[in-house]
Amino acid sequence: MNINRNRIALNPLQYMATDDGWIDPSIAPPLEQQLDYIASQGFEFVHCAVPAGMSPDTYRKKLESAGLAAGPGYVGLRWSDDPELRTEHLRRSKATAEANAAAGSELSFLALGMALGSARVDQHSAVGHDRMNIIIDYVGTAAEVVTAAGVVPALHPHVGTWIETESETRSVLDAIPSSLLKFGPDTGHLAWAGADVTSILADYADRVEGVHIKDLFMDAARDARSEKLDYKSAVQRVLWTEPGTGDTDFNEIFGALLPGYSGWTVIEVDKGNRPTAEESIKVCGDWFKSLS
Repeated sequence: MNINRNRIALNPLQYMATDDGWIDPSIAPPLEQQLDYIASQGFEFVHCAVPAGMSPDTYRKKLESAGLAAGPGYVGLRWSDDPELRTEHLRRSKATAEANAAAGSELSFLALGMALGSARVDQHSAVGHDRMNIIIDYVGTAAEVVTAAGVVPALHPHVGTWIETESETRSVLDAIPSSLLKFGPDTGHLAWAGADVTSILADYADRVEGVHIKDLFMDAARDARSEKLDYKSAVQRVLWTEPGTGDTDFNEIFGALLPGYSGWTVIEVDKGNRPTAEESIKVCGDWFKSLS
């Protein structure tokens, strides 16, 4: 399988997933407990996420104490129709990217943020819109901000945001040069939005710096689109599952990347399909250790 085994990280969202399909960091166990268990399952890198109120240096030391290091981070770029608020969101994105860099992360997945109350979260996903030009300018500016902070930005399409469909993803990548913005796709969210995942990976393979690996049940994704389910309702249909237990053909996914792919692979399960977070993470660890 075309994968860099030295750059595999886990984003342990299982610890934060709520029953109603959202993410709540406050329900997760202490960070040290999370890190120790992640390391026990064979992972050497974890998704970089400096907790609020903690310095990047302290976070890095906690990772090191558990035998881990920072993998790629995430910069959620909030959207607003108000230009002044967009300027504030760019400032916050810069601060997040700087924290990621200081913690030892070299890559940040750049995604338009999700928010309760927004059309694509509370109504339904995978629909078109007419604001691409301004979004492209906004993302381009954010890419400059993230780069200046010391990390590489990679576009991260995500259901529930204003860049979720294949056409939207292609529009942004075609408009912003690869020298400024790389590609960091999420295989599960692109599939949920109805994209031809292997095709878009292959077409932009030279820009892929990291991939979020996510398995899902395709029937649930199709039902969510056809029934126009809101984000939470779709997730509660048992959409997500641990890698290797759903419908995703990972041989095709990795085969679409460049030969000798040297980028990051981040295993991520938005809502575990096992009774506990630890059981879900164990399945993720067993899966990546089984890769040939």
